[in-house]
Amino acid sequence: MDRIIWLVIDSVGIGELPDAKEYGDEGSNTLENLYRHNKELKLPNMEKMGLGLIDGVSAIPKAKDPCAAYGKSAQMSPGKDTTTGHWEMAGIVLDRPFPLFPKGFPEDFIKEYEKKIGRKILGNYPASGTEIINILGDEHVKTGKPIVYTSGDSVFQIAAHEDVIPVNRLYEMCEIARNMLTGQLAVGRVIARPFSGKGNGNYFRTRNRHDYSLKPFHDTVLDKLQKKGIEVYGVGKIYDIFSGNGITHSVKMKNNNHGMELTMSLMNEIDKGLIYVNLVDFDMVYGHRNDVEGYSNALMDFDKKLGELLKTMKSEDVLIINADHGCDPTTESTDHSREYIPILVYGNCVKAINIGVRKSFSDIGQTVAELLKADSIDNGESFAQEVLK
Repeated sequence: MDRIIWLVIDSVGIGELPDAKEYGDEGSNTLENLYRHNKELKLPNMEKMGLGLIDGVSAIPKAKDPCAAYGKSAQMSPGKDTTTGHWEMAGIVLDRPFPLFPKGFPEDFIKEYEKKIGRKILGNYPASGTEIINILGDEHVKTGKPIVYTSGDSVFQIAAHEDVIPVNRLYEMCEIARNMLTGQLAVGRVIARPFSGKGNGNYFRTRNRHDYSLKPFHDTVLDKLQKKGIEVYGVGKIYDIFSGNGITHSVKMKNNNHGMELTMSLMNEIDKGLIYVNLVDFDMVYGHRNDVEGYSNALMDFDKKLGELLKTMKSEDVLIINADHGCDPTTESTDHSREYIPILVYGNCVKAINIGVRKSFSDIGQTVAELLKADSIDNGESFAQEVLK
């Protein structure tokens, strides 16, 4: 086996974890709740793979003759954010969550940050990103002060109108923050949130977001592959999530459909290696905005593109589809949710079996390592031998 396509459908969780109550996420079930709220939701390709046959699932149609291996995984790491989820699936299990700042960042830190960027800031409290730019946007445009905020995740976010603070300068401000946020302040991600619009509540985010993650604490499956001379192609924000570690090639995407097109282009260009893709729109555009209809439509668009991708696969290819956390748009919360993630594994060499409930997202990374004949990662149990014919 020479090539794996690994698709992360960002935030598409499949039911609350046993400790969800500790995170305020009781009742969260991103995928099934979408099916319950939208009777028009149909995902024929993923349903055929066995999506509805995953243990504990009741709201998704059950395939009589599935064509893929299917299951779900619990998360060993504390937390429910993008970095934690991706790092765990790649082999890093955290023993403590990244720090949260429900009351904003410490005053002494903010003062020092203002000195380094040469201007005062607005905000410094938890907020919905789409809301805070319309609450503080006019003042920002008038004063030139960037908007700093956090959320229920371990993030330091900086929003700025592209006509007030150019995108490249905003990126510089994020790099300054990333270098300062260490030790007890070491948030998982610093995020640039450029926006545009004419004001009076009509501001909107642009596509120029950029994430600045911590560097992984030790080698992931991506590093293991790279050390074996196996190429790793990151699509979307994969490069940002791992701070470039283990990534040999990276391409940015405009949206989910563009990400799938880029993935299929890579499949036509390269014969070996790992194509690792993050499809963020489910989370960024729909989940955090509690847009049930938009989320449902995005899933159906993805499933349609998935049908095209399946036709692009070669006989020895393996396709892995999984999420990284939940973000249930049917609940009152606009934050991520602590959920199981679905796992689907497809290919001519893959048996249609139930791989059950995995203990850690790292099982996926360990499987990738085994399939591509790289050294084992530190965590996880491979299910390669279970699924191979």
